[in-house]
Amino acid sequence: MKRYSQDDIDTVIKILKDDGVISVPTDTVYGICARVNSLKAFHKLVEIKNRPDNKNFPIMCSDLEQIKSISIVDKKVKKLINAFMPGPITLVLRKKNDTFLTINNGGERETNEIAVRMATSTFLKEVIIGVGCPLFMTSANKSGMDVCKSLDDIEKMCPTLDGMVEGDVSFGEASTIVDCTDDNIVIQRPGPIAEEQVMEALNG
Repeated sequence: MKRYSQDDIDTVIKILKDDGVISVPTDTVYGICARVNSLKAFHKLVEIKNRPDNKNFPIMCSDLEQIKSISIVDKKVKKLINAFMPGPITLVLRKKNDTFLTINNGGERETNEIAVRMATSTFLKEVIIGVGCPLFMTSANKSGMDVCKSLDDIEKMCPTLDGMVEGDVSFGEASTIVDCTDDNIVIQRPGPIAEEQVMEALNG
């Protein structure tokens, strides 16, 4: 499988624009990404992950404005974004009514929720800007299996990827998931950012 350096950004952008699915390093774990406005790319991502197609993929955005373009950002959400993004946190937000259906898994499942992250490196931010839309970003593994720790592991577990981008990951564990869809904030998955930190940011 072809491995790319982060200097090959134009090639990486072209692969994603052409409905490709590739592995990229994030700040937490190695991820697998595809553009959100391609049904073909979505179905390929589902196949590679061996994941139910009615289960939402997280979305990685380039910046706050892109997050606000697809989801509802209220005061408490803004506090969490300001405190922890970009960083190892995923926020489950209410989707805007006009958010294009592809973000809802190709329109196969209607939901008012959307899980978002912010690009955690200059490379990922430039890729998203170059592709022209947010990216589905999910951990590099088959659904239900341990997250891959190296490019060799990714190649063995996900051999039909259209390439892999070399690079290091920082935390080695998946992001903290915080459900912000209700008045009561709920930690859906513990991670590098502790619940105490989340609550401190909200009360600050």
